Amino acid sequence: MYSGCMSANASERLIEATRSLLWERGYVGTSPKAIQQAAGAGQGSMYHHFTGKPDLALAAIRRTAEEMRAAAERVLGAQGPAYARIEAYLLRERDVLRGCPVGRLTMDPEVIADDELRAPVDETLDWLRGRLTGIVQEGLDNGEFSGPMRPEEIASTVVATVQGGYVLARASGSPAAFDTAVRGLLALLSPRTP
Repeated sequence: MYSGCMSANASERLIEATRSLLWERGYVGTSPKAIQQAAGAGQGSMYHHFTGKPDLALAAIRRTAEEMRAAAERVLGAQGPAYARIEAYLLRERDVLRGCPVGRLTMDPEVIADDELRAPVDETLDWLRGRLTGIVQEGLDNGEFSGPMRPEEIASTVVATVQGGYVLARASGSPAAFDTAVRGLLALLSPRTP
């Protein structure tokens, strides 16, 4: 019983170390040795739980994708008007200068070239666009938004603004660029009052 608990703990440490290293260094820069050192686990432990670096990276990417979805759903699934939910998503606290842990994976050539590693990234971004499309449609249906809006285009614009905002902030070294992009989009989406 005790060794099983230690085993699960080692598996978790390996996944968490890999997540952190993927975010900081990318796939190529995340060596098995670096993972083992960061996790405080030996090579035997790593290969006991995972078949190799790709298997461990997949587990880490899936975990990152699940956490991103859960964080987004906490604000998008809340009660309230469509605009307020989109605003809460755009304004939620983020480590802007580190970038999006899922979005950054799209710039990793090794992840994008591997269908299995790319799948959780693609699925998460598709889920986010779909969730936002539904919220924009709710806003149109209840009269909150008006005009010639295509919900799927607005949803893609929201995702692109967040991901582009990360890029602008990292390039300038300041979260102000992210905030400016978000506030500009919110101004464009703001429900019109007669």
